Amino acid sequence: QVRLVESGGGLVQPGGSLRLSCAASGSIFSTLSMGWFRQAPGKGRDLVASSTSGGSTSYGEAVKGRFTISRDNAKNTVDLQMNSLKPDDTAVYYCRGVLKPNLSTPPQTYWGQGTQVTVSS
Repeated sequence: QVRLVESGGGLVQPGGSLRLSCAASGSIFSTLSMGWFRQAPGKGRDLVASSTSGGSTSYGEAVKGRFTISRDNAKNTVDLQMNSLKPDDTAVYYCRGVLKPNLSTPPQTYWGQGTQVTVSS
């Protein structure tokens, strides 16, 4: 059983910063990628940032230059440093992991439960 647990959400004023963390635990053979998505009320779930096990990163256009993703492959954790936050960044942020729970199973996608980020004065 694989589990992803996020932490670090909350309320912050415009221009402020927050750091989100996600830890994957359970039966994990290898991790292909870990990343963050977000979903605002009434909208779809969009990519925020993603990082592969090889070190490649990708960012959504709306967060480039403001957010930074970092991973610890040995610990199966991924963090998201969010700076210069805007009200439009308000959303539920979800951690996603693409990983193999064992050698014989193809890569599977797992999601955390989500953490609320609210940017408001």
